[in-house]
Amino acid sequence: MREPQSSLSKALTAWWRQQRKDADVLRSVGRLLAIIYEFLRGSLPDRRRQRYGDIDYDWEQRVNTTGATLSWGTRLLGLLNSPYQPIPPEQFREMMSALSTHLAPDSNFSHFTFIDIGAGKGRALLLASEFGFQRIMGVELLPELVEIARENVDKLERGGMRSKIELKCGDAVDFVFPAEPCVVFLFNPLPELRFRTLLENLATSLRERPRPMYVVYANPVFEQIIGTMQSLTRLGGNDHCSLFSASGLDCSGV
Repeated sequence: MREPQSSLSKALTAWWRQQRKDADVLRSVGRLLAIIYEFLRGSLPDRRRQRYGDIDYDWEQRVNTTGATLSWGTRLLGLLNSPYQPIPPEQFREMMSALSTHLAPDSNFSHFTFIDIGAGKGRALLLASEFGFQRIMGVELLPELVEIARENVDKLERGGMRSKIELKCGDAVDFVFPAEPCVVFLFNPLPELRFRTLLENLATSLRERPRPMYVVYANPVFEQIIGTMQSLTRLGGNDHCSLFSASGLDCSGV
């Protein structure tokens, strides 16, 4: 694992450079102060308790996927990118159930690779293992979260479930999408500018290798950005989630 101080220094430098491309010094400083304020507020006892969130899933599965017990450095790194928040299990299952209605009657998720961008401690990966995907991939920037996710996957496999889960530690904007049919899961994983870069990479991947692909976007705060992509068509959704498929491709026939 990389040293937290080194990772934080690099992240702050990269964050500042990105901010200065988008805003003047005063606005950039204001955004940094807002992050520091949120970090300090999140360190208060009542906010620390809130980070345990829906801990029932962790108790049932004997895993560690809530936002609690993170080091201060990882919490601050998360605020510079996207704060860690695990998907509620029932919400995830409802989204997968909604997506399954768009598959052909004789098809299922076993033809697809599930990819979680910003996998965190791996809760979505563990939940995806319930749906019979051909394989499951998680991409996470923060080494501490990747290490915890790997421990969670190990517990799942020791429990007798063949998970087929792969974890990659790295920046999501550098991720190369595999050339097979995919379900890409996004739980508001990136700030706006880097999110745009991720979507550009996804569009390029589809142009170079047309194939069935679905995007499940939970907490879709940047849904309007995806809406401008010619390579994706909105299938439906609600305030909590939007579903998209690759445009011009017969995804239902996979």
